[in-house]
Amino acid sequence: MALLILFLSAFGAATLIPLQSEAVLLGMLATTGYSALLLITVASAGNILGSCVNWYLGFKIEQYKDRKWFPVSEQKMHQAQGIYRKYGYWFLLLSWVPVIGDPITLIAGLLKENFIRFLLIVSVAKIGRYLFLYAAYSMI
Repeated sequence: MALLILFLSAFGAATLIPLQSEAVLLGMLATTGYSALLLITVASAGNILGSCVNWYLGFKIEQYKDRKWFPVSEQKMHQAQGIYRKYGYWFLLLSWVPVIGDPITLIAGLLKENFIRFLLIVSVAKIGRYLFLYAAYSMI
């Protein structure tokens, strides 16, 4: 059950839901008997899968941009697309950053970023973040 909670918190944190998977991971590192490798793997899998959902939503969402309920103005969409185009797919290395990371993955889908390249770069960013957290935790 604990691993499912970690997975779901990491998955949710990668979407636009404001969750803190880092706190859950650190808490589980401190209080459970699970190996760090297992915990990092579960958190990374959930977080990467959540980013893939964002990519898919971005890939499909443009068809709804003219609807009244659409949450983002056309101006904001063009602004976000311009930033992504300026920096290219390497901008995905910031997908781990709170607040800006989730929209970056959504924009990548909107701009039809190659999914395999997306998956590789986002995986490096997400796994790297959890490894960094573990390294920092281990030094305490």
